Amino acid sequence: MKTLRIALLVAVAAVAIGAIGLVWLVYGDRSLPAAAVTVEVPNGYSIGEIADELQRASVVRSAPVFRYYARLHGIATHVNAAIYEFPAHQNLARVAAVLAGGGRPAVVWVTVPEGFTAQQIAHRLEARGFGSATDFLDVVTHQSLLLDSTLTSSLEGYLYPDTYQFRHGASAEAIAELMTGQFRKKLPKDWQRAARRLGYSLPEIITLASIIEREAKVDAERPLMAGVYYNRLRLGMPLEVDATIEYALPKHKSVLHYRDLEIDSPYNTYTHTGLPPTPISNPGQRSIAAALHPANTDYLYYVYAGNGHHHFSRTLDEQKAAEQRYLH
Repeated sequence: MKTLRIALLVAVAAVAIGAIGLVWLVYGDRSLPAAAVTVEVPNGYSIGEIADELQRASVVRSAPVFRYYARLHGIATHVNAAIYEFPAHQNLARVAAVLAGGGRPAVVWVTVPEGFTAQQIAHRLEARGFGSATDFLDVVTHQSLLLDSTLTSSLEGYLYPDTYQFRHGASAEAIAELMTGQFRKKLPKDWQRAARRLGYSLPEIITLASIIEREAKVDAERPLMAGVYYNRLRLGMPLEVDATIEYALPKHKSVLHYRDLEIDSPYNTYTHTGLPPTPISNPGQRSIAAALHPANTDYLYYVYAGNGHHHFSRTLDEQKAAEQRYLH
């Protein structure tokens, strides 16, 4: 009987010591993590896998204890796939609270509108936490693509406008690779045949598409603008497009002055014939399609007529009359 009482007391003591130890592990032990730690929880991870990952990252001392605590407090089924930042010296309960808080998304959605320049894209990426705009522009400037045996001079024009999911911490190189890969995927299937028919390389066609993207406001006018540009190129006439001047200016201007048309730049299509040396924006699918399939027209001029529309003319006299009508 005495032996039984001793055994019972020992068992009770052991349970008490275990309970005290468990309470200490949950609320008292603040030795981990030794320094701030960032842990990514992938999509589909179970609480057991999360606990194991936290133990491997030295955020918690015991994966089984953390798993039990998370299930007991209803956290186990409410942990988002995200990135979690754990400050140094947190008890297990606090670690669980960080997980319950939801973390920050492992990916960031970034929308790149049609017609954005590489500089505009770079500043948008910087604003969303993807390094400096300078780093991205350095990649754009110094990398190129091989397109139908022609090497581009940079990545300007080939950063396809779309909505992307970029992982936190993605490098400028990785982002540029994803965007140029999307450009290749979105090219029309008949682009090679269309380019041969036009007699231009794909980089030249994308340069023209980039001009259309900056000039056109109405989809129906994109092929007409393409027809105007190809007609002027064929005749050796300067393109005389304001959007190329805007690209050449050190700062964007919504309204150009006559002195801006005299800027000394290869992008000045008032003083230089032919196409600019590179695209002036990153065109979308509709402008690329228009550049590959221009309207069969004898128009040589156009002028903005308001409400997103342009008036197209065949002769210089018609153009002057249109300018008098719409610009004065």
